[in-house]
Amino acid sequence: MSNRKPYVREMKATWWQKHNFYRMYMLREATVLPLILFTLYLTFGLGALVKGPEAWQGWLDFMANPVIIAIDILALLASLFHAYTFFGMMPQVMPIRLKGKLIDKKIIILSQWAAVAAISLIVLIIV
Repeated sequence: MSNRKPYVREMKATWWQKHNFYRMYMLREATVLPLILFTLYLTFGLGALVKGPEAWQGWLDFMANPVIIAIDILALLASLFHAYTFFGMMPQVMPIRLKGKLIDKKIIILSQWAAVAAISLIVLIIV
C-alpha cells in the first residue's frame, strides 16, 4: 500500500459563476422555481373550486395579492425564457431533414414559436 494521497480538485459552491455558459444553464434550470409556485396556486384553485363559492372567492382574493401577481408574472417570464432556450437548442439536438436536406435552424425555431402562438390563441378563444 502506498501512503500517497489521491489528488482531489477543490470544487467551490460558486463554480458555475465563472463561465457564462454555466450561468445561463443554472438560470434556465432555476426557471422551474416560480413555475412550481404557479402550479401549486392553480392546484389550490381547483380545490377551492370544488369546495364551493366561498372557497373560490377566497382563492380569487388570494390571487389578487400584488405579491402573487408578481410571482405569476415572474413565472410567465421564466417559462418564456425556458421556451426560448429550449427552442434554440432543438435544431442542434434533433436536426430535421426534408428530402435529405437539413432544414434551416431559423425555420425550425420560428415554426415552434408559431405553434406556441397558435395554441395560445386557441386557448384564449376557448376560455
